[in-house]
Amino acid sequence: MKDVFKEFKPSSWAIDNKTTVFIITIMLTVMGISTYNALPKELYPDITMPTVYVATIYPGSSPADMENLITKELEKEIGSISGINKIISNSVQDFSSIQVEFVSGTDIDEANQKVKDAVDKAKPNLPGDLDPTFGPNVQKVEFSDFPILQVNVSGDYDLATIKKYAEKIQDEIEELPEVSKVDIIGAPEREIQINIDMYKMQAAMLTMYDVYAAISNENRIVSGGTIKVEDMRRSITVSGEFDNVDQIKNLTVNNANSYPIYLKDIAEVKDDFKEQESFARLDGKNVITLNVIKKSGENLIEASDNINALLVELEKKEIPTDVDVTVTGDTSTLTRTQVADLINTIIIGFILVTIVLMFFMGATDAMFVGLSVPLSMFIAFIVLSLLGISMNLIVLFAFLLGLGIVVDDAIVVIENTHRIFANGKVPIKTAAKNAAGEVFLPVLAGTMTTLAPFFPLLFWPGMIGSFMKGLPITLIITLTASLLVAYLINPVFAATFMKPHHENEKPNRRRQIIWSAIIAVVGLLITLGGNPLLGNIILTFVAVFWLYSLLLIKAIKGFQKKGWPAIQNRYASILRWTLKHPIILFSSIIGTLIFAIVMLGITKPGVEQFPTGDPNFIYTYVVMPDGTDQQNS
Repeated sequence: MKDVFKEFKPSSWAIDNKTTVFIITIMLTVMGISTYNALPKELYPDITMPTVYVATIYPGSSPADMENLITKELEKEIGSISGINKIISNSVQDFSSIQVEFVSGTDIDEANQKVKDAVDKAKPNLPGDLDPTFGPNVQKVEFSDFPILQVNVSGDYDLATIKKYAEKIQDEIEELPEVSKVDIIGAPEREIQINIDMYKMQAAMLTMYDVYAAISNENRIVSGGTIKVEDMRRSITVSGEFDNVDQIKNLTVNNANSYPIYLKDIAEVKDDFKEQESFARLDGKNVITLNVIKKSGENLIEASDNINALLVELEKKEIPTDVDVTVTGDTSTLTRTQVADLINTIIIGFILVTIVLMFFMGATDAMFVGLSVPLSMFIAFIVLSLLGISMNLIVLFAFLLGLGIVVDDAIVVIENTHRIFANGKVPIKTAAKNAAGEVFLPVLAGTMTTLAPFFPLLFWPGMIGSFMKGLPITLIITLTASLLVAYLINPVFAATFMKPHHENEKPNRRRQIIWSAIIAVVGLLITLGGNPLLGNIILTFVAVFWLYSLLLIKAIKGFQKKGWPAIQNRYASILRWTLKHPIILFSSIIGTLIFAIVMLGITKPGVEQFPTGDPNFIYTYVVMPDGTDQQNS
């Protein structure tokens, strides 16, 4: 039967227009590397929990009063909201907390607004003397709301002076584009204290309300209307706000019988600080802590680098040398380590995959196949950036998981090209076109069956689904990209660089040394230029080449001539035996399955959501008797 020449039109077009394909390959490489550097890097995906918290502070109330006066009234209105999974409330001394958990897939912003509306409806039924600043406060939970690091400001100064420097640092950090906000902890809040002498007030025949009315009537801004100035109308404002403590002291409380009574006559007025409710210490010293919270989707590592650079600049110019500024709890440190370790694992895995391919396909074909790994990843980086997905452990783990799969398509195409090429008996362009056309449908079917199990994971519900969605998305994109690389780029490289080889042909060592030196210098320059990842990959390629040329080539030839034929013969004998004894084979398979099920029932392995590991920090919680002052805590 006459062989029919098959071809895949896109592959044939790529082979006929190889210059265009090479330019596209270079563009994909440059864009992929730049996109990777620009991708936000985080330890875990930034997800939003479908949970809203309602917190209320009502000083002086027992847990029973908090339950009856606050919690139940709020629960009545919140419970009428649709889409709620469960409501958990907790009432303790002076504090009420309500956790509203919505069903999976709920829009958290819409849910948060519904809870706010329900709280507003409940406010008329709450105690009239409830301070609005104490709640009820409604807040949704987002992972991006957790601090990425703490900046601790301490020194041999009083807290008021330290606060001044801390607020300066706070203002500077909040101006960074990656930072959402900076919360200050342990800083004293200014308070004007008016300590009234009850006996003097009674002797002057005054009441507390008289003092309150005098202060509130004076400390205000009053609109004076407008006045015409030429062709413009200007608004007039009369400012009566206090500027200093002396104005408060000299405030007239009563002017009965033409004898003014000043506030200083019946009270002590002090410019002081509120009683501290939050405390922070570092190495046993009083410290003011700044919790830095980054914006959602911003690069964690870049944010940390910019903050540390800013602190160094402030310490040189505006912060005294005896004020210590220390960074603690920097989550970017763990992120850098974990991401770098996983990237190194991917690179090492890629090198091992290439070396394994060398044993079965030879060095040239293995390099053609190995190119599909970085090119597929570069395409995936670009698509992930367009989808707004950050570079985190889940995404990197997906790359690692697909490392050995992305070469499957390229192996089939290159190996078929090598077979048809027959060491130069068929023109290489014809061989490449025919090879791609022959295996297109089988390879496409194989790729689709590999992708099929990951498509349902795109619709994984709940918080875990949101957390893990980067895994199927990355694998689907990467494997689809490997299919495109296998049929549009790999045939071009094969048609350009695949040459007939001769058994006793000696390599041109001089040319190899010159090209290796040039490539190594380029890699070194790239590393010194600020891109160590790409530079190290180039240097590693040079090292792998010489490892192959000097050491592996003999082992590979020996394996291909003796080792691999022996394995094939052994496999053939096992296959012949199984074909003669099918009952024994199927019985063994069924028996193994039953044995595995029985052992699973006997051992009953534990199930956990995530594996546990040893932390590198310790939280210590000290529970004091109810009513203990925080100063003693």
